[in-house]
Amino acid sequence: MATVVRMPEVLAGTTEAAITTWLVALGQEIVVGTALAEIETDKALVEYASEVDGTVLHLFADEGAPVAVGDPIVAVGAPGEAVEGVSSGDAAVVSAPASSSGAATLAPAALSSAAGIASAVSESRPTPGGPGDPLGRPFSSPLVRRLAKERDIDLATITGTGPNGRIVRRDIESAVAEERSVSTRTVAPGAEPAAAAASVATPAPAAPVSGAVAPDGVEEVPLTSIRRAIARRLTESKSSVPHFYLVADARVDELLALRRQVNAVADVKVSVNDFVLKAVGVALRALPEANATWGETVLHRHLTVDVAVAVAIEGGLVTPVVRNVDRLTVSEISSTVQDLVERARAGRLKQHELEGGAFSVSNLGMYGCQEFSAILNPPQAGILAVGAARQAPVVNDGELAVATVMTVTLSADHRVIDGALAARWLAAFVERIENPMMLLI
Repeated sequence: MATVVRMPEVLAGTTEAAITTWLVALGQEIVVGTALAEIETDKALVEYASEVDGTVLHLFADEGAPVAVGDPIVAVGAPGEAVEGVSSGDAAVVSAPASSSGAATLAPAALSSAAGIASAVSESRPTPGGPGDPLGRPFSSPLVRRLAKERDIDLATITGTGPNGRIVRRDIESAVAEERSVSTRTVAPGAEPAAAAASVATPAPAAPVSGAVAPDGVEEVPLTSIRRAIARRLTESKSSVPHFYLVADARVDELLALRRQVNAVADVKVSVNDFVLKAVGVALRALPEANATWGETVLHRHLTVDVAVAVAIEGGLVTPVVRNVDRLTVSEISSTVQDLVERARAGRLKQHELEGGAFSVSNLGMYGCQEFSAILNPPQAGILAVGAARQAPVVNDGELAVATVMTVTLSADHRVIDGALAARWLAAFVERIENPMMLLI
């Protein structure tokens, strides 16, 4: 029996997403873990991996076209197996409830071979065979063409790095980066002002918002899907979740000394934030009632300690999750976070890496920010905002001294975490930060 893989709910609150690039082709043999496609939501671009083995029999979705969560995207089965209702590009499947894995069973049907399926699909979806189509146009998805139009980029000037030379999103982003680089180059001495201005590439003016006229001296920048999502979700969070905040100062002199010792002998260099993540995880293990999320009619008590890390990307942020952070060594946390950050900024996170966890950590200390309050990322119940470590006066047994102090602010969901519990958790966190050997045993 063939199975159909359905569009997953890549991020909480997502109702639809688009396949930016297919990473498999008709007739291709795949196994569990094979990357099927790059999927873009209004917040992130992630790779979606298969949860079934078999042969790709049918691709239901065109690149760039929006697909509702739960709708079929690809059929997988035995070579030559038929998929019911597939004909001339109009794909229909037997109605079946979507499972948690995104797959549902399909009954055998009229088409009798994979060749028939390929023929049906070919009428509705081009098959890349080189750098362009028969008319000389470079292969690209509707999404890529829209991005290129918004940025006034001629696709004919782009060399695609996708399958069979297809132009994908990262190619557009590279072209934009190159354009910015060119625009900042110094004009050769002696060049005429007019000629100099013409020789420097500048981005096309942003299209004005319908019905709005920008005043003089104001540039209108179109909202990206990521920026719209951030605005929507954080507005919902701030207006519907009862936030409250607790602030604490942690002395980190011993932590900084231990970090220097670790980095002197370890192959993987660790950061202060790696110690912070470890301390968050161990404090949640010590107070498991804080490791929970709101479920409207129930509280979801999490049995593993998974903590999300806020990662800044171009135009927004994502929050990949570090699993079992309480049980990882600080070096393992460092390696995991470095990998997640690199792939987040390259748009290569996988679906499951953006899901789960009851807490997040947002660290702006590297920017010199001393103290700030973060907004909760629903349905998570806590987020710890970490400021910069700084020299500050402290009192030890009645004597004035100088210590390195780091201010942290806990934002908590009062539906899940009461004030006393939040205070106990924050005290447990500070205790472990100030006595970092507790994180190594």
